[in-house]
Amino acid sequence: MAVSLREITEDNRDAALALRVAPEQERFVGSVRGALADAVEYPHARPWFRAVYADEEPVGFVMLSWNVEPRPPDVIGPWFLWKLLVDQRYQGRGHGAETVRQVANLVRAEGATELLTSYVPLNGGPAGFYRRLGFVPTGDLDGNGEVIVRLVLRRQDPGVTLGPDADQRAG
Repeated sequence: MAVSLREITEDNRDAALALRVAPEQERFVGSVRGALADAVEYPHARPWFRAVYADEEPVGFVMLSWNVEPRPPDVIGPWFLWKLLVDQRYQGRGHGAETVRQVANLVRAEGATELLTSYVPLNGGPAGFYRRLGFVPTGDLDGNGEVIVRLVLRRQDPGVTLGPDADQRAG
């Protein structure tokens, strides 16, 4: 299946809002509706968001701070993967890893040298997913106590190659 990132429009907004993680994952991810509300509440974080599609099926959502002036601990950047959600029905098929790969390539093309994200450091959370993709802890926490991790984006690469285990169907 081809994964693509598509702008959220009136035509696909309801489908994007219907995307859900498993109930036990909600404490780590939240909802698309919550993410869109955050985008409105924090315009200074320069939110950029897209619905994630596998072929013609909406399977997830991604949001990042797009080339923002960092103001830690509340606004991290300049390139910060703010939200990544893969619907519970489509997890384990590589959609999350491919989404991160595409986002990393997009921001690298804009001049980024790293992509940051954070996660709740609890059992059952996404720490292993990000580790498999090549993210490493920065040693910092965000304003909510989440662990901040970094993926280095090398300029000479024709495209971002994620960690060695990225294709093990995480996300």
